[in-house]
Amino acid sequence: MRAHRRRIQGLGEAIVEEYVSRGATAVGTVRGDHPTPLHEFAARAGDAVEIEHVDIDDPDQIHALAGRLAGREFDLLFVVAGISLAPMEDIAVQISTGDFARMMVTNVLGVMRSVEALQDLVSPTGTIAVMSSGQGSITDNTTAGFEVYRATKSALNQLMRSYAVRHAEDARSILLMAPGWVKTTLGGPHARLEISDSIPPLIDTVEAQRGTPGLQYLDRHGESIPW
Repeated sequence: MRAHRRRIQGLGEAIVEEYVSRGATAVGTVRGDHPTPLHEFAARAGDAVEIEHVDIDDPDQIHALAGRLAGREFDLLFVVAGISLAPMEDIAVQISTGDFARMMVTNVLGVMRSVEALQDLVSPTGTIAVMSSGQGSITDNTTAGFEVYRATKSALNQLMRSYAVRHAEDARSILLMAPGWVKTTLGGPHARLEISDSIPPLIDTVEAQRGTPGLQYLDRHGESIPW
């Protein structure tokens, strides 16, 4: 008897599925032209899901996406991106310069470029959310491990803090969200949480902050994380 392979979701696709299950419509993005779990879900979801293609490492592709979506208004922009190219136990100086740069570009620069390019699509009372991590907290780093990944999320938090200062008069909610350690391709099989443990409460928290202006760094249950 053939064993069925477990379908592995990413956090971005899981967020799309959760919002659609709540009656929303969504535009989700994928990198490249290969089939993904999001394509599988979109085929079942019909008009509730549109798929766009963008590689956030490429600023030209980000701006092209903004152009294709111009004229539309969204209640929520949620940028979810993250790669890890170093084993958990490696210290930062053991990673190659190229892999370090790739992680910073994808996890930090690409995310910020996406926020800047797509911000005008968000309703004046909407939400701009970015997937951070509890590992981005400098205060809570008492165990080391995942050093470069931690550094990218700390850098992302810092740049979003600057973004919020520059947009201090903005009525939109700006969120840095920490989903917990989740069993995804990135999180790995030993992560503590299933998608079903993380994403529904995370979305509850995002929706609960709608209409609350300014920047917050929150875990999936809505608790503030120390910077």
